Amino acid sequence: MNNLLLVVGAGVLAMLFSFWKTTWINKQDEGTDRMKQIGSSIAEGAMAFLKAEYRILTIFVIAVALLLGFANSGRDDSSALIAMSFIVGAMASGLAGFLGMKVATKANNRTTNAARNSLSTALNVAFTGGTVMGLSVVGLGVLGLGGLFIFYTNHFGSDAISMRTVLNVISGFSLGASSIALFARVGGGIYTKAADVGADLVGKVEAGIPEDHPLNPATIADNVGDNVGDVAGMGADLFESYVGSIVGSMVLGASILVAGGFDINFVILPLLIAASGIIVSIVGTFMVSVKEGGDPQKALNRGEFGSSAIMVGVIYFLIQSFLPETFIQGGTEFTAMGVFWATVIGLVAGLGIGLITEHYTGTGTAPVLSIAKQSVTGPATTLIAGLGVGMQSTAIPILILASSIMGAHYFAGLYGIAMAALGMLANTGIQLAVDAYGPISDNAGGIAEMAELPEEVRERTDKLDAVGNTTAAIGKGFAIGSAALTALALFAAFMVQTGIKSIDISNPRVMAGLFVGGMLPFLFSSMAMGAVGRAAMAMIEEVRRQFRDIPELKAALDIMQSSDETTWSDEDKAAYELGLTKAEHGRCVEISTQSAIKEMVMPGILAIISPVLVGFIFGPETLGGLLAGVTVTGVLMAIFQSNAGGAWDNAKKMIEVGINVNGEMLKKGSEAHKAAVVGDTVGDPFKDTSGPSLNILIKLMSVVSLVIAPLLV
Repeated sequence: MNNLLLVVGAGVLAMLFSFWKTTWINKQDEGTDRMKQIGSSIAEGAMAFLKAEYRILTIFVIAVALLLGFANSGRDDSSALIAMSFIVGAMASGLAGFLGMKVATKANNRTTNAARNSLSTALNVAFTGGTVMGLSVVGLGVLGLGGLFIFYTNHFGSDAISMRTVLNVISGFSLGASSIALFARVGGGIYTKAADVGADLVGKVEAGIPEDHPLNPATIADNVGDNVGDVAGMGADLFESYVGSIVGSMVLGASILVAGGFDINFVILPLLIAASGIIVSIVGTFMVSVKEGGDPQKALNRGEFGSSAIMVGVIYFLIQSFLPETFIQGGTEFTAMGVFWATVIGLVAGLGIGLITEHYTGTGTAPVLSIAKQSVTGPATTLIAGLGVGMQSTAIPILILASSIMGAHYFAGLYGIAMAALGMLANTGIQLAVDAYGPISDNAGGIAEMAELPEEVRERTDKLDAVGNTTAAIGKGFAIGSAALTALALFAAFMVQTGIKSIDISNPRVMAGLFVGGMLPFLFSSMAMGAVGRAAMAMIEEVRRQFRDIPELKAALDIMQSSDETTWSDEDKAAYELGLTKAEHGRCVEISTQSAIKEMVMPGILAIISPVLVGFIFGPETLGGLLAGVTVTGVLMAIFQSNAGGAWDNAKKMIEVGINVNGEMLKKGSEAHKAAVVGDTVGDPFKDTSGPSLNILIKLMSVVSLVIAPLLV
C-alpha cells in the first residue's frame, strides 16, 4: 500500500509542477496590443471548439458508461463499477487536453514577445508551455490509475482471483481515455487541416501572400487548429498510449506465477515505473536550455535523451527491488533481468524510430532534399517524390519494431512485450513536452507575421518552428511505435482474458477477420481524408468570397500585390490598414469548428463498433484475427502517412528559406515553391489527421476487445 501511495504522490507532484510552470508563463509579458488581440482571438477560438466538442462527447460518455455498467452488473469476474472507471478515464483525458491547450494558447504570444529579445528566452517560454502539457498527461494518468487501483483492491481484494476482477474493471479507464483520444485526434485534425489547406491554397498560391499574413481570413483558424490538433489531440493520443501500456502490463502481470503462487508486484511494477518516469521527466526539463545563437534541437535532444539514460538506471533499480529472481509465464521460466532487458529494448526502439523519423522528415536531410529538388518540375513530381519517401520510410521502423517484439518476448515472454511498450513511454512527460513545444513555436511565428513584427523576430520564431517540425515528427514516431507495442500488449491481455492460447490463421473465420481488420485502416483514413477535403472546400470558398466581396479587404490585397511597401502613399497605407480590420476571421473559425464536430462522429463509431460486432457475432478467435489485421496495416499506414506529410512540409520550408538546385535558386514565390505548397497541402491531412489518428484506432480497438473479453467467454 505504501508503494501505491508513492505512485499517487508522483501524480500529485506532476500536477503541482504543471501549476508552477503555468503560473510562471502567466507572469511573462504578452507583448503589444496587437499581439494581445491576436492571442486572445486564438485562445477564444480554441476554447470554443473544445467546448463544442466536449458537449458532444459528454453525451457519448454517459451513453457508453450506462451500457458498460448494465453489461457488467452482477458478474463474478467484473462489476458495474467499470462504468466509473470509464468516466474517470474520459474525464482525465479531456482534462489533459484542456490544460495543455489552455497553457499553449497563453504561451504562444508570450513566446513571440520573448523572441523580440532573444532566441534562448523564446525557447524557454515555448518549452515551458510544452512541459505543462507533458506533465499534466502523465500526472493525470498515474493519479487516475493509481487511485482507482487502491480503491478497487480495497473493495474487491488483492488476491489472485480478486485481481482478475480488479483489472477487468480498471480496463474501463483505458477505454475512456482511448475514446476521448480518438475523437480529439480526428476532430482536432479535421479542424486544423481545413484551416491550413484553405489558408495555404488561397493565401499562398492564389493571392501570393505569406502563410500567416493578417489579410488572410483563415489565419486565426489556422493557428487555433495548431492548438486543437497538435496540442489537445497529441496530448490525448499519448495519454491513451501511456495508460494503455500500463493497463496491458498490469493484466499480463496478473497471469504470472512465482514459487509462492501469485505475486502482486508484477501488477504494481508498471505503476511504479510510470511514477518514476514523472520524476525523471521533471529532471529532464531542467536539461533544456540554449544560449543565443545556439541550436534549439540540441537543447531539446539533451533533455529527451538525457532523461532516457537516467530512466534506464531507475528501471533497473525498480525491477531488481520488486521482482523475484525467476518466474513462470505460459509454462516458461524467465528472470527479473530478462524483464529489465525487455523494458530497455522498448526504450531503445522508441529512440531508434524517432531518429529514423527525423532522417525521413528533418529539414536538410537527403529524403526531404530530394522532394525539394523534384518540385522544380511541378506539383506532380513533388507528389510522386513525397509518396515514395513515405513508403520507403516504413521499412526500418518496422524492422526495429519486429526486432524489439522478438527480443522482448525472448527475454520475458508476453509480459516482456508489454514492458517494452511501457519502457518506450516511461518518460512520456519529457517526450510530450518536446512535442507540444512545436505547435507553440508555430503559433509564435504566425503571431509575429500577423502583428507585422521586425524581420529578426520572425527569423527567431522560424528557427524554433523548424525544430518544432522535427520534434513533432519524432513525437509521431514515438506515438506510432508505442501504439504498435501497446496494441500488441493489449492484444496479449485480451488473449489471456478470453483463454485463447493461439490464433490459427488457417481457420476461415480468423482469416476473414484478418482481412477485414487489414481493410479498416484504409476505410478509416478515407473517412478522415474525405472529411478534411470537404471542410477545406468550405474554407477555400469562404476565403475567396471575402477577397471578392469585401471591398476594403480586396483593395488592401490589390495594394499589397501591385507594389512594394516602401513605395506606398499615405492613402495606400490607410487603405491597407483599413483592410486589415475587415477580414472576417470569426467566420473561418466557425466553419472549421462546425466541420470538425460533424465529421468526427463516423470514424469514431467505426472504431468502437467494429470489434463489438465481430466479437459478439463471430466469437473471440475471429476478433483476434481482426485485431491482428488492423494492427499490421494500421502501423504501416500511420508511418507512411505521417512521414510523407512531414517530408512534404519541410521540403516546402527548405524552399522558403532558399536552396540552390543545379544553379537555380529556389525561393518563396517561385514555381517550385508553389509546387511544394501543393505537396504540403496534400501531406497536411496525412500527417495531422489520418496518420496520427490510426495510432488511436489500433489501440482503441484492442482496448474495446479487452473490455468486452469477459462477456465473450
